[in-house]
Amino acid sequence: MPMLTAITRAVSPTINRCELSFRERQAIDVPRAEMQHRRYEACLQELGARLISLPAEPDLPDAVFVEDPAVVVDELAVIARLGAESRRPEAQSLADVLRQFRPLRWIEAPATLEGGDVVRAGKTLFVGASGRTNGAGVEQLAEALRLPGYTVKPVDVRGCLHLKSACSYLGDRTMLVNREWADCGVLEGYRLVDVPPDEPEAANVLTIGRTAIVADCFPGTARILEGMGWCVKMLDNSELMKAEAGMTCSSLVFE
Repeated sequence: MPMLTAITRAVSPTINRCELSFRERQAIDVPRAEMQHRRYEACLQELGARLISLPAEPDLPDAVFVEDPAVVVDELAVIARLGAESRRPEAQSLADVLRQFRPLRWIEAPATLEGGDVVRAGKTLFVGASGRTNGAGVEQLAEALRLPGYTVKPVDVRGCLHLKSACSYLGDRTMLVNREWADCGVLEGYRLVDVPPDEPEAANVLTIGRTAIVADCFPGTARILEGMGWCVKMLDNSELMKAEAGMTCSSLVFE
């Protein structure tokens, strides 16, 4: 059985200088963020992942969000050119790790792409057309994945940072969604499960096997998933949420 690997990175001591697009800046308690992140890593290990925990990057405030600099599929890894210019140096050290597991392809200027905009459903990748991922990024990703047989479909994103802020794939052609933040017409043929109206940020959940990791401030979404047969683990992610993080942002998980 393939080994599940989870790459993470420690919280930067300068995370209070993180990029923000849709949230007002609030002070992040760095020691508390570090503690929450360690519990997140422990949860990944409890669910069977081999953890590769990279050191913090003091000069890169957003570097804990390792999901964004790469898109990993079974055959290769695509190293992104991030839409936030301040974050682009994050990609190289992540590429150095990923080359141990996959051949690499690179997104080139003028394209921009962030992994938080990529929702994979089997051999289909839905890619958010957002403030961080442009049309050229979608096209280059489609070309990189053409020979392995993947289909790439753009999805308009509005009112949130990334497509994964609005949509998570739950398997079995089922999506957890906030329809206000994404053009769900592109998801025709999928069962759409709506997050509660009072939990608009809850659509970003991390699934491993039959376990869904949900932020503990979204109890309504947890109840919906439990009703669907999921084993739900709830974690406090409150400090990193101040940096516009969802539950998937802080890890890169692959077989």
